[in-house]
Formats: sequence, C-alpha cells, structure tokens
Amino acid sequence: MEKDTIAGSGSAVLQAKEEEVTMNRKNKKKMKVMVAIDESAESFYALKWALDNLYVITDVTPEASNGSNVLTIVHAQQPFIPAGAAFYATSTLVENVKKAEEQSSAALLSRALQVCKEKMVSAQTLILDGDARDVICQAVEQMHIDLLVVGSRGLGKVKRTFLGSVSDYCAHHAVCPILIVKPPKEHHKHKNFKDRVA
Repeated sequence: MEKDTIAGSGSAVLQAKEEEVTMNRKNKKKMKVMVAIDESAESFYALKWALDNLYVITDVTPEASNGSNVLTIVHAQQPFIPAGAAFYATSTLVENVKKAEEQSSAALLSRALQVCKEKMVSAQTLILDGDARDVICQAVEQMHIDLLVVGSRGLGKVKRTFLGSVSDYCAHHAVCPILIVKPPKEHHKHKNFKDRVA
C-alpha cells in the first residue's frame, strides 16, 4: 500500500513537471535571430553553426513552429557607383549592373535557404542596399532583432584596419547581442575551406 502511494505521488510529480515544461514552451518569447551572409565560406559556416546550435529539430512540427525562433537571413549589396568623375555610366549599363547584383544576391539567398531547408528550419530573407556595416545595424534596430550572428574571416590587424570588419563594427554598434562565429582552426591550414563548407 505504501508503495502505491509513493508510486502515485511520483507520477503526479512527473505529470506536474511535464505540464510546467509545456507551459514554459507556450509562454516562451519568440527569439528573433538575424544571420548576415555574403559570398564567403565563413558566413555560411556561421549560418550552419546557428542552425545547428540555436534551432532544435523538435521545433519543426507545425504546433512547435509557432513558438520557435524567427530566423532572418540578410545580405547587403553595395550600390553601383561608377568609378571616377569622368566616367559617366549609361542608364542601360547601370540597369544591367543592378540586375546582375540582384541575381547574384538572389542566388546567394537561395543557397542559404537550401541550407535552412536541409536543417528543417524555415527562414525569411532580406536584401539590403548599402554598406553592410551600416545597413545590418539599422535592420537589427528596425526589426527588433534579439541576436545577430555573423561570420569572422579572421583578418589580421592591418587588413582589418584598412578594409574594415563587418563583424567588428556590428559588435560595437548593433543594439542587440552579437555572436561572431569563428571558422574552425583547420580553416587556416586548409585552402579548400570553401569546398568543405559549401
């Protein structure tokens, strides 16, 4: 009789725990995650890292997807500016360059969506026009993003000073926490890193 009482209270505790977990999932706030990508293997590594570590496979059921994190993949494309004051671009040339940029961006985002699809995570995409550092930080603020994920190319101090680093700029200017995903150490040893990530 005593065993039945203990067993009964144990199952009641287990049932209460399950109900508590269910309530926590229902009350959990959706986390808005933004992953910034470009043509680099490092940015796709960051996307895959985010999918593997921030999204759980159990969140892909229709019921669970309502409470899952919201993933936005962004790509910033530089506006076409003809080089030099003496160079006057015809409207046809400008249109052709813009069209080529749009096609390149669409192909890049399509590749990123395919990676998400393979991981069974739904995502939305966004193409931003302008300097990546500025437009990514602006989008983070306007969209009320909770976490920004970017890749790191591992630029040295000199290159970072002259070229600028999107991840470094975002770390100092984004209004949300930022996760900078460094490539694996093998990246520096192997030149075929792009082939292994893609």
